[in-house]
Formats: sequence, structure tokens, C-alpha cells
Amino acid sequence: MDFGFNLPTRGPLANRDSMLALAKRGEELGYTYLALPDHIVIPHTIDSLYPYSASRKMAAVGEGDCLETLTVMAFLAAATSKVRLLSSVMVVPHRPAVFTAKALATLDVLSQGRVTVGVGAGWMEEEFRAIGAPPFSERGKVTDEYLRAFKTLWTEESPRFEGKYAQFGNISFMPKPLQKPHPPIWVGGESPAALRRTVALGDAWYPIGSNPEFPLNTAERFSQGVSRLHEAARSAGRDPATITLAYWASWYKEGQKLAVDDGQRQAFTGSDDEVIADIAAFRALGVRHLLFTFARPTLADSLAAMERFSDKVLSRV
Repeated sequence: MDFGFNLPTRGPLANRDSMLALAKRGEELGYTYLALPDHIVIPHTIDSLYPYSASRKMAAVGEGDCLETLTVMAFLAAATSKVRLLSSVMVVPHRPAVFTAKALATLDVLSQGRVTVGVGAGWMEEEFRAIGAPPFSERGKVTDEYLRAFKTLWTEESPRFEGKYAQFGNISFMPKPLQKPHPPIWVGGESPAALRRTVALGDAWYPIGSNPEFPLNTAERFSQGVSRLHEAARSAGRDPATITLAYWASWYKEGQKLAVDDGQRQAFTGSDDEVIADIAAFRALGVRHLLFTFARPTLADSLAAMERFSDKVLSRV
């Protein structure tokens, strides 16, 4: 099992100096992944329901800068040498298919094969409208089609594609990604549609456990989610063993203890010993990549949280 953490692309830490400090210190400490969230604009008024909190409201709306994810990944590729760069997650319909495939291939070449493509269909209808994305109601179909277009562009000598949302032919698409056949695709989301997308198009399943509609916030609940994933894979004729498991405990905060709706302790909360036990339980369930959140109100607090976790938790697992 390896470990990573998210690097905020909006808010008070979304600035050059903070990003450099967090990325470089994380690499020094041996973290494997830097995870970059994706928003292009933040509307002033958001009626869409946020999937990952009980209130269903997005936190810190309009607070600080909001940096573009692929650009940040390129910046960090030049500032680091070992840590992997994970879009966490890139909203696939937000950018045209051919451009996005080109940007990710370029990133993979320039980073010497350190890109992991975390993907999702998106949840904020207001943002879709603001940036002129395809219709929000069709986002799932757009996401699936764009992912197929990416793979065509990344792997075929003379790529040709005829879909409803993407069409191309008579083009040279170079460079191809350094990683073969292409950068790993981690599919975010917890819904049945996300499981189907993982089976059909993903290399890994990458849920967040705090979705109140599809909670995966205890080892038992996550195990049930994995069972559903494996059932979907077998039904589609795919070997479940070919799907890697990743997980983001986005709520982690040292010493904080939370309870889920049935009174159980929420995974990755509580004492260091309890968090270490959770790591062991999720490892036993097959999780290979585990990500946390160390973003705190200040850069100093964030660095301290990252360093403490490395010293008090990771040194013991």
C-alpha cells in the first residue's frame, strides 16, 4: 500500500509558494501521490447538491483563488521528480476530448511517466453552464465517450473516432503518453454508474467514503462496495482482480473522532492507533492506494499535519 494527499487548488493554500512547499515536503517524506481537485470556476450561487457532506453544500465557496488543475499538474511536474501527479478528480466533460487527451499525454511525457488520471462526471450544473460544457444531464454519457476517445488517441497509430460528442480522423496525435498503454485511469464516484464506468473503462476504483447517498465510511461498508464492484465486473465479463482499489479519506484530521449514522466510528478518525488499525483493515480488503487530507488553515499547520502523519502513523504501518 502507498499513500498520498490532496493539494488544494482553491482557497488560501492555492498559491505558488504553498504548493511548492507542500509538494516538495511531501516528496521528501516519501508520499507517492499529489492529488489535485478540479474546478474551473466557482459560481456565486450553487443550488446543485454537493455529494460529499451531510449538508450537501460545498464548503468555502468563493474563498481565495481557484487554479486550473492541468496547469497546476504541469507546474508541479517541473518542481518534483518522483511523486505521482493525480487529477482528483478531473471532471471529464469540462474540457474537449482531443485537447484533454493531448494535455495529459504531454504531461505524462514531461513528467517522465508520473501522471495518474482520476476522472469523474461532475456534480455542479452551474459550472457546466458557465464554461459551455456539454449538457449536464448528459454528463455520464459524455464522460464515457471522452474516455474512449482518450484511449483511442493514446494508443492508435492513426486515431479515428465517430461519437456523438467527439469526432476525429485524419490526424497525427503525438506524442503518445510515456506510460503504456496509457496513464492509469482511476474512476471516482460511488454510485452504480461509477461502478459500471470503472468496470468498462477504468484501471482503478477511487471512491471517497463520505458520500451520504452511497456511504463507504467504515471497513464493513467499503467491503460491501467492493463486493458490488466485483459483481458488476463479473457480470461484464471482466476479472475483478484487474481492477485496482484506491480510496480517499478526505475528512482526515489528527485526533478527530467522528461517528457514522449507526453510531460506529468513522474510518480514519480517532486516535493514531485507530487510524493504523483502519489502514490495516483497508489493506486487507485490497486497497493499494490510500489518500488523506492535510490541508489546514495555514501553510505551517498543513506542513505540520503532513509531517506528524508520516512520523506517528506511516512509520508504524
